Amino acid sequence: MDDSVPVMLIATTDPTSRRVLGDELRRRYGADYEVVACAGHAHGRAVLEGLRRWNRQVALILGCYGPADRGGLDFLRRAYVFHPAAKRGVVVTWGDFASAPTVFRAIAQGYAELVIIRPERSRDEEFHGAVTDALDDWHLAQGVGFEAVRLIGEVGDERTHMLRDSLSRNHIPVGFHPVGSETAQRTLESLDLRDPLLPVMVLEFTASPIVLENPSDLEIAEAMGVTRPPPADKIFDVVVVGAGPSGLATAVYASSEGLSTMVVEGEAVGGQAGTSSLIRNYPGFSRGVSGAHLAYRSFHQAWTLGTDFLFMRKVEGVRVDGALYAVSISDGSVVRCRTVVVAAGVDYRRLGIPQLEDLVGRGVFYGATVSEAPSMAGKHVCVVGGGNSAGQAVLHLAKYAKKVTLLVRGPTLSASMSDYLISQLEATRNVAIRYSTVIVGARDHDGFLAGVKVAASGAEATPSEEIEAGGLFVLIGSVPRTSWLPDTVERDPAGFLRTGASRDVSDAGSTKPDRSPLALETSMPGIFAIGDVRAGSIKRVATAVGDGATVVSMLHTYLAENPLPASPPAPVEAAAPEELPGDVHST
Repeated sequence: MDDSVPVMLIATTDPTSRRVLGDELRRRYGADYEVVACAGHAHGRAVLEGLRRWNRQVALILGCYGPADRGGLDFLRRAYVFHPAAKRGVVVTWGDFASAPTVFRAIAQGYAELVIIRPERSRDEEFHGAVTDALDDWHLAQGVGFEAVRLIGEVGDERTHMLRDSLSRNHIPVGFHPVGSETAQRTLESLDLRDPLLPVMVLEFTASPIVLENPSDLEIAEAMGVTRPPPADKIFDVVVVGAGPSGLATAVYASSEGLSTMVVEGEAVGGQAGTSSLIRNYPGFSRGVSGAHLAYRSFHQAWTLGTDFLFMRKVEGVRVDGALYAVSISDGSVVRCRTVVVAAGVDYRRLGIPQLEDLVGRGVFYGATVSEAPSMAGKHVCVVGGGNSAGQAVLHLAKYAKKVTLLVRGPTLSASMSDYLISQLEATRNVAIRYSTVIVGARDHDGFLAGVKVAASGAEATPSEEIEAGGLFVLIGSVPRTSWLPDTVERDPAGFLRTGASRDVSDAGSTKPDRSPLALETSMPGIFAIGDVRAGSIKRVATAVGDGATVVSMLHTYLAENPLPASPPAPVEAAAPEELPGDVHST
């Protein structure tokens, strides 16, 4: 078997499960994966250790748990040490409900990522659906496969890093090749580019490859050709600003209910949720779902329902235009609409330490854990934050890094992070948590991050301590993206948008005096705020989606109360007698 072919490994003492699983996997996946079935857990560990020595990629590891095999969970826990990036699944038999509490507890502690029910019939698509989902997530994390876009740039260049992250989050297959590498050199020579402006993007999916040198976001959007500005005379029922979970949910529900909908997104679908490697508490996904996959599926759903999208363009302002709103786009165009839904989300708060800001893209990253995690292989890595996004980042990075240290400003995680994440962090061997700790400085080596300096929070006078760190991922706080809105839109002291009853409706121009404010409506009638940008919102994906579904009913209410003025009928010129069709006297 070709050494470049990924491995799928099964290890169980149950001969029936070993036979069934081996046959099913070889029949369905044997052309693309090497399927290895081991007759025991010690054998499985020995094979995994050998595969690690031979630098073989392992995509999926399966163990069993049930009356015929009680050692599968411990095997999966130990397997993490050999191949942390592999997906691990525990296989159970249908009807063995007595084993469920033990299996679920083990998954909560990070022994495995998913539960799979053993096939009991041929063409068991429920089984294969779980397997293919796991393989899809594994491939996405590896960043291997078809290159729709080839990106050539400097390692550590901030713009190159941003493009890699944006393309990955937008589900565009991208291959990155550092300038000077054999592939990069060969590509540049074939394009006759001797001294190009970096980064260089080559769109391989077009009829003849399109080459872009140090392109702007607008140039990339135009070259991709996926979305274009609408006709100048088109009036949308709603323009949604932001394609995170709340904005995409609005698009799905609004389009499905007949509202003409435009979504404008400046970066990537999914917002901050799109950077999450695995969301385990979203309803309906018992095996968990990556933020990128959840976002892509929602985008595709809205697109097929008729939503228009403008990607890699930002909204720069909104103003009243008679009975409409005029939304100014960064490409110079203006979109007219009857209502606006602000789902712009938030940015991670910057640390504001000059030493670290100078190293952004060269070891320091705000978010971007999915795209950058493979490059952290074998390194010591630090993550700053105390929310779910930070916890998910730590678990994902731990699959590649030698050690991951979570730095938490407060004394506990219980108030800001889900319990299932805390349990997994505490159970992961190469993860350490340091409470009441803040970053105060950094050390670099040859222009790349080499270490971070930390001190006890609230005691900045305390001498700092240095922690080795080849990567620092910052996921703290939130700064709402609201600077493009007029000052007349009410905000709370932190800049989040006030809506509904939380607003001061006594202010002049706050809302129409003849009706109560709608629950998600801002101080400008017809402009609504949902998701993380809304004051008082719960920062969870499911609640953001709930906002997106709820706001559509309010859009219907507002649009019904504020119909467009009827256009005067166009004058009709009387036709000359000889131009009338037929004989006017005939019947």
